[in-house]
Amino acid sequence: MTRIGIVSDTHGYIDESLLEFFSDCNQVWHAGDIGDLKVTEAIAQKFELKAVFGNIDGTDARMLFNENNKFKCENLNIWITHIGGYPGNYDYRIKNELISNPPDIFVAGHSHILKIIYDKKYNFLHINPGAYGKSGFHKIRTAVKFDIDKSEILNMQILEKDR
Repeated sequence: MTRIGIVSDTHGYIDESLLEFFSDCNQVWHAGDIGDLKVTEAIAQKFELKAVFGNIDGTDARMLFNENNKFKCENLNIWITHIGGYPGNYDYRIKNELISNPPDIFVAGHSHILKIIYDKKYNFLHINPGAYGKSGFHKIRTAVKFDIDKSEILNMQILEKDR
């Protein structure tokens, strides 16, 4: 079993409450708009990190991370990107590939809106962890964690903190 933490849109902000929420995680996935590499460095000191760059990220993040990160976790295929859309409204840049070769879990950020939706049409779980940074229109900072046990997704939990 692998315990996963997911965060996005930190915009250069990280605090102890996020790291504490992820304390029992094996991996942390960052879905872009890192903002400052001190965020991913702090995460990578404690957890295996999987990340992508977002639209606000500069050359430093773009040299370390890709726009898309596809990998396997346990028996599940994972796809992380920053601007991905959501069920019924996927971003045009990834829509065709997403439909023709869907992952088991699709993670996107960008909207600053927490959404966890099973896409029944294409048969995968869409997760947008919302935003954990202090920049943007969101009023609540959010992150997500859950377990993957072979092919099962279990124990979904959400962290909510006032901005």
